[in-house]
Amino acid sequence: MMTALLEPCMVIAVLLNFYILSVSRLKMLIVVVAIQGVILGLMYPIVHQGFAPTAEAGLDLIPLVRLLALTIAIIAIKGSLIPVMLNRAVLLADIRSTVTSVIGFVPSLLIGGVGAAIVFVFAQQLPVSPDHHSPLLIPTSLTTVLTGFLILVTRREALAQVLGYIVMENGIFIFGLLLIEAVPILVELGVVLDLFVGVFVMGIIVHHVSRAFPEASTEHLASLKEL
Repeated sequence: MMTALLEPCMVIAVLLNFYILSVSRLKMLIVVVAIQGVILGLMYPIVHQGFAPTAEAGLDLIPLVRLLALTIAIIAIKGSLIPVMLNRAVLLADIRSTVTSVIGFVPSLLIGGVGAAIVFVFAQQLPVSPDHHSPLLIPTSLTTVLTGFLILVTRREALAQVLGYIVMENGIFIFGLLLIEAVPILVELGVVLDLFVGVFVMGIIVHHVSRAFPEASTEHLASLKEL
């Protein structure tokens, strides 16, 4: 198994989390989240035990084809389909290209950095099995979830909050790599499809909100009251 590639992938994923917290351009935010999704898709076959056949078992094509097909599906959905759909929503709904933060981008980045440090210290105290592929899986997962949560609670634009939801799901996906051998293919595909459905529904909401409020800011939702 190509474990040597796993550590760099997780380091890049963590660095992208910090960049996500500092991005103020909506289209760039979509691109960065898409890149993170592609990296997660590449991590999947690296962690999966079936990617490297043993000398005794030989090359079993069925598990290999299954693994490659699922990897392609993850990369296609996270790195291509969802970003294209979000960019289309930006164009159709005429959403402004800048993202605003309730607390500011620098405080968000500082909170993310402090939170990441705490998470890495906390992860070292967890009783992790020595069979796990990397000690960075848990801290990377929790840091990514924290980043998505910060985007959800600090960004005003509805579409930016959709991206925060995607980043949170990326963190959950990384955590799921710890138990990849015990997760059947239907559950793995279910996680990705749940994300797709969630973003699709949020895209519809953003589109209809934007028709009434061009900036598509969640602050305007307070104006939607029953008469």
